[in-house]
Amino acid sequence: MEHAVELHDVTQVYVTDRGATLAVEKIAFQVEPGEFVSLIGPSGCGKTTILSIIAGLLAPTRGRVFVGGRPVAGPSPQVGYMLQQDYLFPWRTIYGNIVLGLELMNRRDPASRDYALHLLKEMGLGDRGSQYPHQLSGGMRQRAALVRTLATKPDILLLDEPFSALDYQTKLQLEDLVVQTLRTHKKTAILVTHDISEAIAMSDRVIVLEPDPGKIRREFAMPEPLKRALPLEAREKEGFHDIFREIWEEFVRLDPGKGDGR
Repeated sequence: MEHAVELHDVTQVYVTDRGATLAVEKIAFQVEPGEFVSLIGPSGCGKTTILSIIAGLLAPTRGRVFVGGRPVAGPSPQVGYMLQQDYLFPWRTIYGNIVLGLELMNRRDPASRDYALHLLKEMGLGDRGSQYPHQLSGGMRQRAALVRTLATKPDILLLDEPFSALDYQTKLQLEDLVVQTLRTHKKTAILVTHDISEAIAMSDRVIVLEPDPGKIRREFAMPEPLKRALPLEAREKEGFHDIFREIWEEFVRLDPGKGDGR
């Protein structure tokens, strides 16, 4: 079986008028179909840069990237990208927002519209399609943004801190909903987060990055009981706090004055 995502010695240099900055160096990892992997580390470790390269939004300075066995040469409908902000258009209804990707890809046929409406109902927003973004809570808006991303049926979902702007209770509820939805639809996911608990609870595997430049420091494979549980339940499972402490210690080693877990 081919890997869903492959990075081979990916290096990224940003060049400006002030000089060159090495953002990430020799990043190499694979993600299997249906796997949920989190990238975690302090600021400056290149987490978002890595997502942008996988999404085809940024060509690596060196190295190779493959999605579904094919070299990444630019943005692809195979890959969906969900950001911290929902970026819903305020002048469009929720339904109008969730079918936007379909419109841009010229795929707004009845079957695709029905699938988008099915997802909206699955997210508990079936009666909100005619409303506008300002009428929804932050959690509801993020759910609508997830529907918009999934409506185009990407194989891989890239999640760039999508819960960081939400209150803690809403964040926990949305974590469960996202994991359950991705499992149901058999999607592959890569999450960028600063939250150690979130990474452990949602993931099959956690990759810890170190900064300046970004490099892989260590990988943690989650035990089966944690992988099978939904995030809220996983936090109460045996072994969760042991893994948290191990990852926390890696953060402390990187910078004894910092650490960003919950």
